[in-house]
Amino acid sequence: MDISNLENIVKYKHIHMIGIGGVSMSGIAEILHNWGVVITGSDSSASEITDKLQKNGIAVFIGSNPEVVKQANLVVYSAAIKQDDPELLSAKENNIPVVERGDFVGYITKIYRNTIGVSGTHGKTTTTSMVSLCFIEAGLDPTIQVGAILKQISGNYRVGNSDYFILEACEYVESFLKFSTRAEIILNIDNDHLDYFKDLEHIKEAFIKYVKILPKDGLLVLNADDTNCLDLRNHTMARTVTYSLKDTKANFVAKNISFDNNGFPRFDVYHNNCYYGEIKLSVPGIHNVANALACISLCNEYGISRMHIKSALSKFTGAHRRFEYIGTYNNINVFDDYAHHPTEIIATAKAMENKKYNKSWIIFQPHTYSRTLNLLDDFAKALNSFDNVIVTDIYAAREKNTYGITSETLVNRLNSLYNKNAIYISDFNNIANYIKQNCEENDLVLTVGAGTIEQVGKLICG
Repeated sequence: MDISNLENIVKYKHIHMIGIGGVSMSGIAEILHNWGVVITGSDSSASEITDKLQKNGIAVFIGSNPEVVKQANLVVYSAAIKQDDPELLSAKENNIPVVERGDFVGYITKIYRNTIGVSGTHGKTTTTSMVSLCFIEAGLDPTIQVGAILKQISGNYRVGNSDYFILEACEYVESFLKFSTRAEIILNIDNDHLDYFKDLEHIKEAFIKYVKILPKDGLLVLNADDTNCLDLRNHTMARTVTYSLKDTKANFVAKNISFDNNGFPRFDVYHNNCYYGEIKLSVPGIHNVANALACISLCNEYGISRMHIKSALSKFTGAHRRFEYIGTYNNINVFDDYAHHPTEIIATAKAMENKKYNKSWIIFQPHTYSRTLNLLDDFAKALNSFDNVIVTDIYAAREKNTYGITSETLVNRLNSLYNKNAIYISDFNNIANYIKQNCEENDLVLTVGAGTIEQVGKLICG
């Protein structure tokens, strides 16, 4: 099966997509639809994403529809789909070619002459969003795939008519090795996805393979404050640009950083020790200064003007579930964040410190049993940054609990290590009621996790 170019892809006049409501799958569907391919798809439940696909003329079935599969010339399925899925079985029984999502995205990246991958353990969605808005502001008409809803593009994807394709490049199961990138941003390398990777060295090896994909005339943007990142420049012939919050030898450096009452940063950027300009962000936290520097580093290399970069970054108010304001209950401000790794929780806590509030509350939903077990003490340390801690049940995602770990284990570890009074509450309604009964005026409440925890904020404010 050769689908390494546009001409061969469009030969498959009808492509069916299993799990079409996924962040990446929906973006692929719109790209193919724009190329004139008939797209159908299915998903286990309706969502804002499936509603948008249907509005744009793509037929989406909720639940399985093996009969529709029989009409397709090719089936693309997400990694979450089991091999005994009725639609996948139907495709195989009818000798219809099937391809996994990661492989298919890899084929699409070959079609664009300028595929830009944003990778790293933390900050991919925010940085991809920043870069995307800069390209749009400059009139470069990019195609975009981002891992969350971005209000400026009214969704998680945008179909452009240029040779620029900007997307998140996730290291999980080394799927980013299937991509053909001309430019890469690597934000950081940290211990994560330990249900797949053996250890940090294994993760670093994956990133080394990833940078080797770059052509000699490609571009690699690296975080000079992360030694694991910086080492990657030794494994590529591509041009390397570095950025830093600390190292004045980096190509792009942030200086004179200050924060307003919302925690939004203002800072001066220096390029090769020469003043570049002042940047004002509309998202909180020092980690977003680093994300902005990564964005500036890449966009400058692509010839985007300082004026367009400054304007786009000032307009960016955050992607969905990235320290997102949910609402207020009795003068208690409620926010939601996707953080599901200790490093991300600490970054969120630091961003919170720049805001004005009375006491902080975190409602944390751990994500996957393996991550909770492997990083148990790190999670306890991160959660200790908050005045009050509530932990709810672990969100299983792709796993079964063969690890013997529970949320109570995390609560007990936090309380024993730091003399904390963290509590475990399972039911979301009970959590909302507890917050309403115990929070005081001007407290700040933060729901945190990559699962369904955002529902709690709506229960509190609703």
